Amino acid sequence: MFERNRIDTTNQSQQSAVPAEVTFDTGEVSRGKFHISVTRTFADTLNADSPFLEYEPYGEGRRFIAKASIRNVKLVAVPGQISLQNRVRDHDSFDPHAVLGIERKAEWADIRAAFVAQSKVYHPDRYASTDLPPEVRDYLSAMSRRVNVAYAALEGRQQTVKAVAQRPEPVFTSQPRG
Repeated sequence: MFERNRIDTTNQSQQSAVPAEVTFDTGEVSRGKFHISVTRTFADTLNADSPFLEYEPYGEGRRFIAKASIRNVKLVAVPGQISLQNRVRDHDSFDPHAVLGIERKAEWADIRAAFVAQSKVYHPDRYASTDLPPEVRDYLSAMSRRVNVAYAALEGRQQTVKAVAQRPEPVFTSQPRG
């Protein structure tokens, strides 16, 4: 019994998913993924002696389909995943308005509300008790810093405008010496 469990889990981890669009003899089109061994190509799997293929339609469970019922298989190219590290390093085009998701002519109340919303999403304390991969934890930390820097940049402008508007008139001015 223990031997079988070990083989099952090993077999599952040595499979890869190949995304495809399958057209059956009935004319039905299904999108999903074939599960094949990592040591074989998809063409080798199709040409193998086995009459069935392991297939998992999107949103459904795995099942075996007969090769004889397949009219056409179109392999779907899935775009590569963008690394979170690359997104963290992408600070060249830093725009505080874009980071907070607001328009350039936004009112101060909207800027403040956007900052509070973004801070709640990326705040490190929110994910402190969750076991996350280091890449995700670094990304969340970098985004939190980015949100804070964006708000500080916009707040600095707001404080300057506010200080100029609230500058008091002098009580007494001396006459120039002549």
